[in-house]
Amino acid sequence: MSNIVSFGEILWDVFPTHKKIGGAPLNVALRAKSFGHNVAMISAIGDDEPGKVLLDYLNENDINTASIQVLKDYKTGEVKVVLNDKGSASYTIEYPSAWDKIELNDDLIEVVKQSDALLFGSLITRDESSKNTLYKLLEFAKYKIFDLNLRPPHYDKDTLMYLMDKSDFIKFNDDELYEVSAYLGSKYNSLEQNLNYIAQKTNTNCICVTKGQHGAVLLFDGALYYNSGYQIKVVDTVGAGDSFLGTLVSLLSNKVPPQKAIDYACAVGALVAQSDGANPNLTKKEIDLFINP
Repeated sequence: MSNIVSFGEILWDVFPTHKKIGGAPLNVALRAKSFGHNVAMISAIGDDEPGKVLLDYLNENDINTASIQVLKDYKTGEVKVVLNDKGSASYTIEYPSAWDKIELNDDLIEVVKQSDALLFGSLITRDESSKNTLYKLLEFAKYKIFDLNLRPPHYDKDTLMYLMDKSDFIKFNDDELYEVSAYLGSKYNSLEQNLNYIAQKTNTNCICVTKGQHGAVLLFDGALYYNSGYQIKVVDTVGAGDSFLGTLVSLLSNKVPPQKAIDYACAVGALVAQSDGANPNLTKKEIDLFINP
C-alpha cells in the first residue's frame, strides 16, 4: 500500500495559548508519510492567510496538495480545543468551514483510482457537500479505511452504518465501539464480544479499538492482538489516536506482523500524547528506545 489518499478536514487547532495545524485525516496522513508512503490529501481551505500557511506546511512535509481546493466563499477551518487537567481534549468545531464544501471533480476521482487506499473519518460527513463527494469517491477506492472519530453532534447513525458497510478497515476508540454496538443491537458487554459482533454485522475482517492509556486491540483476519499501553505523563491527547492509526496502517500494509504493528503503533500514540500538539517529529531510534529502554 504505497499510495494513500486521505480525505477530510484540514484545519487549525486553537488552544487557549497557541494554534497548531491539525485535523484527523491530516494527522494520519502526516504520520503515514513519515513511514515512507506517498500520501495525497483531498480537502479544502479558504482563500486566506491560515489556508496559505496550511498549504505551505503540507508541501514542506511532502504531502501531495494538488487535490486541496481553495474556496473564495468559506474560511479555512478552526477548532477550539480545551484540555482538562489530565490532558484530554474537548472540541468546538467551526461551521461551515472550507473543508465542509469539497466539490467532486474528475481529478479527485482519478487520484482515488490511482491510490492503494482511501482513508476518511466521520466528521467530514456533517455537511452534504463533502459527504456526497466522499460517497462518490468510495465507488472508486480499492481499499477503504474508516476512522470514526465521533464528535457530537456532527454525525448520525445511518451515515455511520453506511460507511462501515463500505469499509475494509475500521478504527474506533472504546467509547465509540460501545456506542456503535448499541446502534447495531448488540446485547454484549465485553469489548471483544462487541468487536466481533461489529465485524460480523459489517463484514469487516480488520478492526482496531484504541483504549487510551490502556493500549489497543486489533482484529486482523480472525485473530485478536493486544497491547496494554505504555506508562507516560500526558501533555495532550490531540492527535495521538491519529498517529496510532497512521502507524498501524503503514506497518500492516508493509506486511509487518500484526502484534509488532500494534505494539509499535501504541508506542507512537503514547509518544504523541506526551508531546505538545498532534504531529511531533519522531525518529525510529526514539520509538525503539521507548519500546525497549
